[in-house]
Amino acid sequence: MKIDKSLLSGSHAMLVLSLLSEREKYGYQIITELALRSDDTFQMKEGTLYPILHALEKDKCIEGFEQTAPTGRVRRYYRITPKGLALLDEKQAMWAEFTEKVNAVMKPMTPSEV
Repeated sequence: MKIDKSLLSGSHAMLVLSLLSEREKYGYQIITELALRSDDTFQMKEGTLYPILHALEKDKCIEGFEQTAPTGRVRRYYRITPKGLALLDEKQAMWAEFTEKVNAVMKPMTPSEV
């Protein structure tokens, strides 16, 4: 089933921070890992990812640095900062509460609850 993109709009930064909380990554790694882990539910385009990365970097939630790959190509990697970890914790708590409340509304009420 294809997921409505409007359901994802507020979760992009949380997903990126979550991936970066494990280890530093460059942009293409973030895109491919997000798709892989979600069974291609989340197929983020570069035009979506890089503004998120730039905003997180501007807010000092992540930091970017360049590193030369074994192939000789210079890539820009990103790592999460302590501020980014705090933001991730906050976003995960909000997400947990949000999904709990959505699930509560979606669950049919029993006759005794009416």
